[in-house]
Amino acid sequence: MKLRVLGCSGGIGGQHLRTTSLLVDHDILIDAGTGAADLSIAELAAIDHVFLTHSHLDHIAALPLLIDTVADRREKPLTVYASAAVLTVLQKHIFNWAIWPDFTEIPDAEHPVMRYQSIALAETVSIDGRRITALPVEHTVPAVGYCLDSGAGSLVFSGDTGICPDFWRAVNRIDKLKYLIIECAFSNREEGLARRSQHLCPSLLAAELQSLERACEIHITHLKPGQIELTMAEIEAGLADYQPRMLQNNQVFEF
Repeated sequence: MKLRVLGCSGGIGGQHLRTTSLLVDHDILIDAGTGAADLSIAELAAIDHVFLTHSHLDHIAALPLLIDTVADRREKPLTVYASAAVLTVLQKHIFNWAIWPDFTEIPDAEHPVMRYQSIALAETVSIDGRRITALPVEHTVPAVGYCLDSGAGSLVFSGDTGICPDFWRAVNRIDKLKYLIIECAFSNREEGLARRSQHLCPSLLAAELQSLERACEIHITHLKPGQIELTMAEIEAGLADYQPRMLQNNQVFEF
């Protein structure tokens, strides 16, 4: 499997900050933040599966426009996978004809451009030999992380999470873990806000990583604009033993 980072910022701005979106091979999208908008129309049309971690706007912003853009190029529905709670939010608040057309009914209900598929915690979806499993996380809205397993190796993406012992227990059961992409949205000066919003800051991440029992590369995502340098300096000072790296747009992982 090959994963390309389209966006990994906690906000937007300038030429480099795009919100969360990860392209797996050519046909699977993990979250649909603003980073997905940089793909060509042909690349967008090749996406058959979108896995959402949760319903916050920075993780779904490009999804309505993506589907509208490629609707006339698709021969089968694009499948959106998420927890039942997240799919309900999309149905009620996004694809509701008031905010955006309901593409599960376009051109008609028998031949839709888009379809929903719920995924439960610990459930695995297999797509052409690639296994994608929903992992438990803790956030202010229903959310999951994902484990991507090629058979030869695995990558874990936390999505948005705060303190979550169940996440680490799940990660520690994963064989052949090569990469962990974990969020750290705030600097330590914002620890109170991180706790309230169920995100991580360097001190909280350091405590969480003590539960990690797998050797793997660790990459930091979801840094808030304006605090990137400070947060990474705190991470490098407090988590040096883990050798964490800042996730970058267009970074590619193979596993």
